[in-house]
Amino acid sequence: MANPASAASQGTGTRSKGLLKRGGGVLAAFEDPSDRGYGSSVGYQSKVRVIDRYTVIGFISSGTYGRVYKAVGRQGQPGEFAIKKFKPDKEGEVVSYTGISQSAIREMALCSELGHANVIRLAEIILEDKCIFMVFEYAEHDLLQIIHHHTQQPRHPIPPATIKSIMFQLLNGCQYLHSNWVLHRDLKPANIMVTSAGEVKIGDLGLARMFQKPLHSLYSGDKVVVTIWYRAPELLLGSRHYTPAIDMWALGCIFAELLSLRPIFKGEEAKMDSKKTVPFQRNQMQKIVDIMGLPTKERWPLLVHMPEYPSLQQLQPPLAHGSGGGGGGGGGGSGSSSRHGHGGHHGGHGHGHGHGHGHGHNNHHAHAQQQHQNQQQHQPAGSQLERWYNSTINTSTGTSNPSPNGGPSSLASLGQEGYKLLAGLLEYDPERRLTAAQALQHPFFATGPDKVSANCFEGLKVEYPHRRVSQDDNDIRTSSLPGTKRSGLPDDSLVRPGKRVKEG
Repeated sequence: MANPASAASQGTGTRSKGLLKRGGGVLAAFEDPSDRGYGSSVGYQSKVRVIDRYTVIGFISSGTYGRVYKAVGRQGQPGEFAIKKFKPDKEGEVVSYTGISQSAIREMALCSELGHANVIRLAEIILEDKCIFMVFEYAEHDLLQIIHHHTQQPRHPIPPATIKSIMFQLLNGCQYLHSNWVLHRDLKPANIMVTSAGEVKIGDLGLARMFQKPLHSLYSGDKVVVTIWYRAPELLLGSRHYTPAIDMWALGCIFAELLSLRPIFKGEEAKMDSKKTVPFQRNQMQKIVDIMGLPTKERWPLLVHMPEYPSLQQLQPPLAHGSGGGGGGGGGGSGSSSRHGHGGHHGGHGHGHGHGHGHGHNNHHAHAQQQHQNQQQHQPAGSQLERWYNSTINTSTGTSNPSPNGGPSSLASLGQEGYKLLAGLLEYDPERRLTAAQALQHPFFATGPDKVSANCFEGLKVEYPHRRVSQDDNDIRTSSLPGTKRSGLPDDSLVRPGKRVKEG
């Protein structure tokens, strides 16, 4: 069978009627960016008012950056939009205009240049009365809401075909970012948008950064990034160099969460002390070790050079659970010979040739098979990932009855290829971890009864709730931004439904 992602690294293809073609163009079901304005320059407007171009419907969410509103376009601007209004910079406890923040400049610069079907599109930027407004395309859902919906009684898993589509689209968008030298650095379900047409879009690039060759430290003078539950082990162990591998670990965590409907590594974050010293995240690292086992220097040669390696030695290994516990080698990963962020980036202009591969995509399938054989060697001590995976896909429903979504209820159809992909993404050694290009070529997307669709909702009878929009007493037209609590909603209440612990 032809590999399903033979053209994945080309970024996008043309729209066909439904399924991603397994032969000549895995992205054939995705629109070409030029068909919808992707890749075109983003306009900067400084002599218009937001309310003259858009009718604001209501408030969506708020955070440290400011507030997000839902709006519909006026004057030749059809459709719905999400308008992000930045807070002015603060000097001490006084809110005053001190210029445009570095994070706002970074986000505007990156979003203005990016254009891909699986990355949220920036429509325009408006400067009004010393305020910055970024206008994005609107997506009706986010991934955290979708996951939360499936946890409601009667609890039911996300259908296998939906999981495959979501993961493929996420990897496709991530491959585009990485091939253009962009690290997202905060991938989590709350930052993944989904349109009513089932298009998955990576959003919130507020923490995104460019990376270069050779890599330089992105840590000094910058806040620790990536929400704790999705933070890669090299960051937890004090690495000062970010590579695309940190995004791939986060995607592995998201994949696991799609399967189990809960974060796989749900630790508690240790806060900085009064001297702003970043502590070792012992609890979070222990959560990882409990499932993945303790990493070994044989499997991860640079492990002993991690600043927090001595702290790692103090963690408890997972309890032995019999012969089936570590059979597949959690964190066994890809065995990739590529080096994230090091030489050979032939795809740096959006052609998506991956990291260190450039051409030769037809070899990916063979690489994936060899990599699984390699992962049997030097496995983390006491890994429970395969046991966790098999338990999750075989007991998630407890029944073979059809799910309320109208699709098969069992995740068992994902098979062992699902485990191999998960293990490749959750590889301890960042240099062995699957790249986005390699993951797109993984047999997981070519095997099994569930075909990969460009519409992750295809065939579903369920109607997911739309993003919550409320009336807000903080008028978008005002230049001042009072406290984010005035609306009566907690920060990010939209993306953290129910009693779920705040992600960070």
